[in-house]
Amino acid sequence: MLQRKKEIIETHSRDTADGRKTCVTDPREFRRYPIGAELIGANETHFRVWAPKATHVDVVLEESAAKNAHRTFHPLQREDSGYFSGPAEARAGDCYRFRVNNAEHFHPDPASRFQPDGPHGSSCIVDPATFRWSDAEWPGKRLKGQIIYELHVGTFTKEGTWRAAAEQLTELARIGITVIEVMPIADFPGNFGWGYDGVDFFAPTHLYGSPDDLRGFVNHAHSLGLGLILDVVYNHFGPDGNYVRAFSDHYFTPRYENDWGESINFDGPDSGPVREFFITNGRYWIEEFHFDGFRFDATQNVCDKSDEYIIGAVGRAARAAAGKRSLILIAENEPQEAKLVRPPSEGGDDLDGLLNDDFHHSAFVALTGRNEAYCTDYSGSPQEFISAAKYGYLYQGQPYSWQESQRGTPTFGIPPEVFVTFIENHDQISNNPRGERLRFQTSPASARAVDANAFPRPGIWRKQSLRLFHGCRRQRYARGDPQRPL
Repeated sequence: MLQRKKEIIETHSRDTADGRKTCVTDPREFRRYPIGAELIGANETHFRVWAPKATHVDVVLEESAAKNAHRTFHPLQREDSGYFSGPAEARAGDCYRFRVNNAEHFHPDPASRFQPDGPHGSSCIVDPATFRWSDAEWPGKRLKGQIIYELHVGTFTKEGTWRAAAEQLTELARIGITVIEVMPIADFPGNFGWGYDGVDFFAPTHLYGSPDDLRGFVNHAHSLGLGLILDVVYNHFGPDGNYVRAFSDHYFTPRYENDWGESINFDGPDSGPVREFFITNGRYWIEEFHFDGFRFDATQNVCDKSDEYIIGAVGRAARAAAGKRSLILIAENEPQEAKLVRPPSEGGDDLDGLLNDDFHHSAFVALTGRNEAYCTDYSGSPQEFISAAKYGYLYQGQPYSWQESQRGTPTFGIPPEVFVTFIENHDQISNNPRGERLRFQTSPASARAVDANAFPRPGIWRKQSLRLFHGCRRQRYARGDPQRPL
């Protein structure tokens, strides 16, 4: 297969008047993905990058990003669409960056598959075919009735690695967890972080191990019957280590306000390659790492007025990539826009689930007696829990004094199992000035009562999924009840 790719590339290129080669056919016809570095032979790699800002792009093969490292320069072919592509003699494990317009400084690949030294270092060529999967018969997961465990790899174990986390998966399966939601892993600068300011969207962070360590984690989880969904952040690029502007200014748009950074250009001029970047990213995590779906972060800041909303487009591509495997696609959406889970025939985006913030806010007030900030409009009454079970969102267009506007949209016709309930998550714990969990803010009896309302059980709650935050197992042990499975 790799030799055949090489032959196609050599056949479909031609020399230009200045001696450079230019591409005759679309490289996507012989590549697995439209961007990044892909092996086409044992010692040859094809590179492709979108760089409409450039007139000339070289791939720089280097031992490292150190100033005096040995380097070789290989010019890429310019395509009509602003892409540059071409082969170079390079193998898996080799490091590279791009040089734009003969500049003094080099930049990592925006679609790098691995950054061994972090976002400011060199990109690394990865061969995904070397890992031996054993989950060919894995059917995937559907949302209904799952117990989802939100997990941060860096703090889940003392080592903070994929390999160490894999050793604990048997225990998670034993206590009743069915799906693990992995907090964002796109590489980010520094030695620790939540992952919500990722900058290398295709590169699992080097802090937790190698890409094959991640594959081993997923493979082992599947062997235990555990599903894995990935938290992805498509609403902004992190500010530090983000080099996409060296290649194009069209990744961003000033047309929309954004809580987290510059809005990404999903619907403006030259947005096609930007959309392709993110749609490809969704396919990539499903195909090359066998994830079972996504949790889409803060979709209210993923601004897009295209005919097909980008989150729906990513979801559709992910399902196609999964083939017969079932996926779970969940959105976080603060304004509570129900269209995200409605079918395309009703103008929706065809996702599977929505996080139910209203349930959390009612639970917080019930447990603490404090209805402040964004919990101002909640009472924590039994009726609120009943309504959340029956209808999902409590606010479906009613006035919401905290924001001085209406909140939510109608959920008529949407089954209750679409709404994922939770009592704690990373956001809510961090919003506490001291990072306290709710068990420290209420009585053991009250905590147990709300737990009982949250967990799936026969009757009205049976089909709904529950989302637990990392450490909830220890929470119950700390309350002196070690025999409870969750």
